[in-house]
Amino acid sequence: MNINRIDQMEFNLNGKHARRARHQRRQRAQWWFARMRQVVDTAMEWRPAPHARPEQVYMTLSVKD
Repeated sequence: MNINRIDQMEFNLNGKHARRARHQRRQRAQWWFARMRQVVDTAMEWRPAPHARPEQVYMTLSVKD
């Protein structure tokens, strides 16, 4: 069995399919970044939560003799 054959896979980056794929990726990227800009532009201002009140906790330690 010859598994090192050259004609097993054809991968062409210069053809029409590659240009179409590149165009589709560019369109998806443009849509994504437009959506992220819209999200940022419509974001609400949030005030930070107030600090928690201090709490004193007593720990009982058991001593074994």
